[in-house]
Amino acid sequence: MAETLSALLQEGRTFPPPPDFAKDALITDASVYDDAERDWHGFWAKQALMLDWHREWDTVLEWELPFAKWFVGGKLNVSENCLDRHVRAGHGGQVALHWEGEPGDSRAVTYKELLDETSRVANLLRELGVAKGDRVAIYMGMVPETVAAMLACARIGAAHSVVFGGFTAQSLKDRINDAQARVLITADGAWRRGSVVALKDIADEALAETPSIEHVVVLRRTESECAMQAGRDLWWHDGVARQSADCTPESMDAEDLLFILYTSGTTGKPKGIMHTTGGYLTQVAYTHKYVFDLKPDTDVYWCTADVGWVTGHSYIVYGPLANRATSVLYEGTPDHPARDRLWSIVEKYKVTIFYTAPTAIRTFMKWGDEFPAAHDLSSLRLIGTVGEPINPEAWVWYYGTIGRERCPVVDTWWQTETGAIMISPLPGATTLKPGSATFPLPGIQADIVDDSGAPVGIPGGGYLVLTRPWPAMLRGIWGDPQRYRDTYWSRFGDKYFAGDGAKRDDDGYFWLLGRVDDIMLIAGHNISTTEVESALVDHPAVAEAAVVGRNDPTTGQAIAAFVTLRSGIEPGDELVEELRDHVAQLIGPIAKPKTILFSEELPKTRSGKIMRRLLRNVAEDDRLGDTTTLADPTVVDGIKAKYLASQPPEE
Repeated sequence: MAETLSALLQEGRTFPPPPDFAKDALITDASVYDDAERDWHGFWAKQALMLDWHREWDTVLEWELPFAKWFVGGKLNVSENCLDRHVRAGHGGQVALHWEGEPGDSRAVTYKELLDETSRVANLLRELGVAKGDRVAIYMGMVPETVAAMLACARIGAAHSVVFGGFTAQSLKDRINDAQARVLITADGAWRRGSVVALKDIADEALAETPSIEHVVVLRRTESECAMQAGRDLWWHDGVARQSADCTPESMDAEDLLFILYTSGTTGKPKGIMHTTGGYLTQVAYTHKYVFDLKPDTDVYWCTADVGWVTGHSYIVYGPLANRATSVLYEGTPDHPARDRLWSIVEKYKVTIFYTAPTAIRTFMKWGDEFPAAHDLSSLRLIGTVGEPINPEAWVWYYGTIGRERCPVVDTWWQTETGAIMISPLPGATTLKPGSATFPLPGIQADIVDDSGAPVGIPGGGYLVLTRPWPAMLRGIWGDPQRYRDTYWSRFGDKYFAGDGAKRDDDGYFWLLGRVDDIMLIAGHNISTTEVESALVDHPAVAEAAVVGRNDPTTGQAIAAFVTLRSGIEPGDELVEELRDHVAQLIGPIAKPKTILFSEELPKTRSGKIMRRLLRNVAEDDRLGDTTTLADPTVVDGIKAKYLASQPPEE
C-alpha cells in the first residue's frame, strides 16, 4: 500500500468488505439501518434484552430535554452481566484477560477467577463501610486487579471514579474531592518504560487534602517501598485474600449511577461525566459486538487504551466482558523494551481484533515498517482506531502494513460523554473510505448544522450534532446540572453539541474535522487543522504533524505547522518548501503553512492526544500554562526554544 493520499483522491479509491471477512460477518446487510429507524425504541429494547435483567423495564425511554432515562423501572447488575452469567453458562474456564506485564511477567485470568477476585474485593469494600451510592476512587496501573476493583464497585452499587495512573497528585486530589470518595484503591507503583511510577507516594501527597477518604487499599505490584498509614491504609493481599468469594450482586435500577469519569474543563475545574447502568451497558455491549464483529469463542481482542480513559471503561472492561470476550491487557508502553513490543504481543496471543489510536499509528509509521514486519500478524482479522480523526495516509499505512490489506478498518467516533461508539463502519456491510468514520450506527441519529443550527445538507460541513437521545449518553455533570445544560445543549437548543466539526461528502459519508476550536480563519477562509495535518502526513517524509493558527497582521491568522519526520529523514529548508508546496497542491495555496518547525516529538497528553493549545501558546509566544497532563512536559519546552530561535520562511 504505497499510494499517497493524492493518488487515492485521484482514484476515488474505496475499500469494500473483504470477501473472506464478509462471508462470516455478523452483519452483512445495510438494511439494519432502516430497520432501526422504523422503530428505534424497539431497536434499543431488543439490544437490552441481550443482557440479564432482574426485572424488565416499564418504559424504554423518558426524555425531558436535556435529561434522558432509559429502560425505566428495569433492574440489573453490571458485574453479574460481565461475569456471573458466563460462569453459570459453563464458560468459567474461558480466559477473560491475557495480562502482559511490562517487565515480561504474564497471567491468564479466567472468567471464574475474575469473578472470585471481584467478589472478594466487593466484600472488602463492604467491610470498609462502602455501601450502594457511595463513591470509590481508583488510581492504579494496567493490571487485572484494576478491572476487578471496577467490577467490585459495580457489584455492590458503589460508583467508581477511575483516575488515570499518570495523573499528578493535584489531579487526583481534585477528582477525589469533587466526587467525595470514601475509599481509594491504589498500588505501590506501576511499571512504565522500565521504571516505577510511585503511585502510592503520589496518592499520599493528594490524600493530605482529601478529608472524605476513610480507607486506602494498596496493591503490591512493584515491591517498591511506600509509607502505610496505620488505621487508614491496608494491603490488598491482606484485605482481599481473607474475604469470601461469594458476594451477592446488588440489584441496581437501570438509572443508578455506575461511574463518574472526569474530563478536562475549559474553566480549569474537571467535569465529572456521569454514566448510569442499564442504557450504558446496553450500548457498549451492542457496539462492541457488532462494530468489532466479535466471535467470543474464537477471537482474541485487544484495545490498547488505558482503563483511566472512557475507551478503557467501555472497550476494555464493560463491553468485552459483557460479551464474553477474551481480551489482552498490557501494562506498559509500546516501545519497551523495544519498538516491536505491541507486535510481539499480537503474535504471542494470536490477537484477532486490534483497537488503537491514530496517534499511536502515526508513531508506528515514524518508527518504520521493519518492526511490524518482524512479527507474524496473520491472526489479525479486524483493526480499529479511536480517540481522534485518522488522517487518510495513516489509515492506508495501517490497512496495508498492519492489516496486510485483508482486515477492515473500523474508524470510530465517540466521546467520554457519549459513553459508546456513535459513528463507525459495520465492517461486514460498509464500504470504507480512508479517513472517514462513515455513518452513524443503527439507532443513532447525527447531523451537521450551520451557525444557526440549520442542517447544511449533503454535501456540506459545519458542526456535528446528535439529534436524539441514545442509551449510553451522559446523564449530566456530577453536582452541576446547569453546567451540563450550558456545555452541551446551549448552542443549538434541542441538539447535543460537544465541540466537533465535520463534513459529509457527496455519498453522505461523515468526515470528522476535530474540535471546532481547531478551525483556522485564514484570509477569510475556514481551514481545518485536520485537513492540513493530513496533507502534511501524506508526504512520505512526514510521520506526524500538528497545525495551529497564529495571529497574522495580513491574513488574520497564519498556519504554523509542527512536524515530526520519519526515521532517517533529515530536516532542512528545501524540505520545508517541499512540504509547503505539497499542502498547496492537495488543498490549495491558502492552506500553505507560514512556518514549519521540525521536532522529534510533539507535546501529547498521557492518553496520546496532541496538545494543540500548548502549540498555539508557542506560536504566539504566550505563557505555556498548565503542562501537568503531558506525558513529557519537557517536549514543549524544547519546541518553544527551537521555535523562538527560528525565522519564518519568506513568502
